[in-house]
Amino acid sequence: QVQLVESGGGLVQPGGSLRLSCAASGFVFSRYLMGWYRQAPGKQREFVARITPFGYSLYADSVKGRFTTSRDDATNTVYLQMSTLKPADTAVYYCNARSPPTYLAPGSWGQGTQVTVSS
Repeated sequence: QVQLVESGGGLVQPGGSLRLSCAASGFVFSRYLMGWYRQAPGKQREFVARITPFGYSLYADSVKGRFTTSRDDATNTVYLQMSTLKPADTAVYYCNARSPPTYLAPGSWGQGTQVTVSS
C-alpha cells in the first residue's frame, strides 16, 4: 500500500531554511502527483505546493518565491526546500500522493513533520 514518510522538520529561526523530504513506497511514484500541505494549530490543513509527474510545480501565494518543491523519481522522494522562513510558516507539514489518471483528492497522506519558526 501507499506509504509516505516525511522528515527534515525542526526548529529554525526566522529567515532560516529547512528542507523537508518525503520518502514514498508501495506505488509507482513517477506517475503520481505529489503535494505538500500544512496545518497550523487551530487552523485547517492548507495547500502549500505540488509537483506533477512531468515536473511542473504550483505554489500557494503565501510561499511563492520562498519554497521550492522537487522530486527524484530514482529514489521515490519528493522535497520541499523552504527559505526565508517566517513564524507564520509554523505548522505540521504533510506529504500527499494522488494517483493517476484523475489525481483526485484526498489521496494518501504521510504522518507529518513539525516545522517551528521561532527566535
